[in-house]
Amino acid sequence: MTLPAIMNAVLLTGHGGLDKLEWREDVPVPQPGAGEVLIRTGASSVNNTDVNTRTGWYSKSVRGDTNSAATEGYGGASDADGAWSGALSFPRIQGADCCGRIVAVGAGVEAARIGERVLVRPMHRPDGAEPDALVTFGSERDGAFAEYTTVESHHALKIDSPLSDIELAAFPCAFSTAEGMIQRADLGAERVLITGASGGVGSAAVQLAKRRGAHVTALTRPAKMEALQALGADVTLDRTAPLREDAFDVVLDLVGGPRWPALLDALVPKGRYVTSGAIAGPIVELDLRTLYLKDLTLLGSTRQDPQVFTDLVSYIEAGEIRPVLAERHPLRELRAAQEAFLDKSHLGKIGIEISG
Repeated sequence: MTLPAIMNAVLLTGHGGLDKLEWREDVPVPQPGAGEVLIRTGASSVNNTDVNTRTGWYSKSVRGDTNSAATEGYGGASDADGAWSGALSFPRIQGADCCGRIVAVGAGVEAARIGERVLVRPMHRPDGAEPDALVTFGSERDGAFAEYTTVESHHALKIDSPLSDIELAAFPCAFSTAEGMIQRADLGAERVLITGASGGVGSAAVQLAKRRGAHVTALTRPAKMEALQALGADVTLDRTAPLREDAFDVVLDLVGGPRWPALLDALVPKGRYVTSGAIAGPIVELDLRTLYLKDLTLLGSTRQDPQVFTDLVSYIEAGEIRPVLAERHPLRELRAAQEAFLDKSHLGKIGIEISG
């Protein structure tokens, strides 16, 4: 197979507004290094991390919710530490989700891998790095908002599924984040509360928690309750509704913000709280008496053991979980896709079609 020298891609040219997303038709096709594979990208999808990285929301200087500057950015205030691991180099190709096929391999990778259909592990430790080092595909290294992309071979997992590329691309970031939270909390057949349940991670968590036999209560808007029940939620509550005290064994929180103290009150003694997001705001008030008098466990969840993604691929291949795809857009319309994502009227994921 003869590969092209240049490709179409969307470049992130700096932290800021939607104008920082630049469609290009002259980007050099990357070459796989030793131990890497080159993937022709079939599809990707939009995630909160794409927006947050673009705006620089991860900066310690930012105290507002994730929508506070989602269209305009922070005017350079977060440039020094606006990405997952601090400062980001530009231009960057974003796109944490990737489904595609391997079309070339670097030194040390078996040529037999060429032709494999794969999903890319979005969060991982790079080869030879410190144990807690973190690379997010589409942040610390170029991702899937391009016709071709590279990644270390063992982070491209073969997938055998009848689902389309755009359906499979709905899984990697959102579902691995949700499964990472669930494994961190060691969730079993217990009562779990999921905040932000209509988003990509929240709706994934509903399915993955039900897979483990949990009784799921989902917080969402009234218009999305029926759809979440169809995904497996046992109870749906308006996101502004009061919560009963001592009602849940586990809280999976993606929201944070001013209602955060009520989430701890809703946990039983020795309950577990785990977070992997703060779309309503990262700064919360903690009453230490609630923490120690109830013997609670508070957990953060970003880094993932390798088996989280391996497990996820096995669930997909077994048909135990399904993608929730609200819309699809061609790569050229990435700005419009992010605008639709920010409207928050959808349930699940907004897919990005890249290659036929």
